[in-house]
Amino acid sequence: MLTYFAAFEVFFEENLPKLFAHFKKNNLTPDIYLIDWIFTLYSKSLPLDLACRVWDVFCRDGEEFLFRTALGILKLYEDILTKMDFIHIAQFLTKLPEDLPSEEFFTSIAAIQMQSRNKKWAQVKRMLIFD
Repeated sequence: MLTYFAAFEVFFEENLPKLFAHFKKNNLTPDIYLIDWIFTLYSKSLPLDLACRVWDVFCRDGEEFLFRTALGILKLYEDILTKMDFIHIAQFLTKLPEDLPSEEFFTSIAAIQMQSRNKKWAQVKRMLIFD
């Protein structure tokens, strides 16, 4: 999982530099929220209808979409999260709002660029494995 977290952080910093810096300042590491999101395929943190749609795309696109979804969630709530401290961020990300707007949610995911320095998710992950 450490390789996945490291790859996630590459794309987190690239896509959401302000929020990434805020998380770093508050010592909020990806394991605090990502393990629960990924291992449950978002079934604990998202409303069921949205989780089912995430599962559909995951089955089609693979693991990269799970991490893109995580970044989409962070992007959607970036303004709120940058005003919170460690405890409140961790609590918020554990159980996301039930009234999460599906159109905005998937638009936020679509806005995430899964390419860093001309390298895609799989290439970044592979590079980190051999470091």
